[in-house]
Amino acid sequence: MGWKDAILENIVDPDVERAFDSLEHKVNELGYDPWGFHPEKAKAYYSIGRQVYRYFRPVVHGAENIPKGRVLIVPNHSGQLPFDGIVVGIACLLDSPTPRIVRAMAERWISTIPYVNELFSRSGVALGDPINCRNLLEAENAILVFPEGARGCGKLWKDRYNLTHFGRGFMRLALQTNAPIVPVSVVGAEESIISIHNAKSLAKLAGAPYFPISPLLPILGPLAYMPMPTQFHITFGKPMHFDGPFDDEDDVIDQKVVKVKSEIQNMINDSLAQRESVFG
Repeated sequence: MGWKDAILENIVDPDVERAFDSLEHKVNELGYDPWGFHPEKAKAYYSIGRQVYRYFRPVVHGAENIPKGRVLIVPNHSGQLPFDGIVVGIACLLDSPTPRIVRAMAERWISTIPYVNELFSRSGVALGDPINCRNLLEAENAILVFPEGARGCGKLWKDRYNLTHFGRGFMRLALQTNAPIVPVSVVGAEESIISIHNAKSLAKLAGAPYFPISPLLPILGPLAYMPMPTQFHITFGKPMHFDGPFDDEDDVIDQKVVKVKSEIQNMINDSLAQRESVFG
């Protein structure tokens, strides 16, 4: 065991370890699955993720709606950095009566970031292309996908809690694999890191899809990108089932996508109406 592995082993959270050990992992003799997921290393990364989870003190509703077997977990996306994905992933593991390890679909540009790409891969994140997602679903995995993509994560303050365009890919995959869709609303991430402008020229230089400009940047400098301790409210809706050809006309697929998008928007609106404070 190398020194890195020894450090990782020493930070494993007992609850995370129990949840992982309760699950069956199909890995090779080196401990990896076909997509690079390594359960033993993932225990440590999930334990770090649990510290993020605790920081945002999420209120979780409806985790019992996450079924066994193949499923698409579909939340809204926001917050500039993917803290929403971390919190939803930890909730699926620790708050569900049936613990699930979600396999998040990452933007292609993530794979170009040194160290981060390996960390994500060992944690179960996979490149978000249709073949990867289909194969993972057919292997009975839970897939975390944000149909808004980077557009959603990089929302400006003026657009908070208004869903952007949903892609069709997740719906075609649900139809192709006969996988249910669990709609998820995430409230609280929008206020954690505020952006009032997308500096596209800086984004291009950084090779990123967007570059948020915080109103606090002139006062706090880089600390403006430290997330505020807002309280997240996560709601898992009841599974939605769709049928029909996966390669149907775009207009037909769009009608199904709109049903999921509308459900998530309604869940967001309900959660906002019930929330008493941004910071809990």
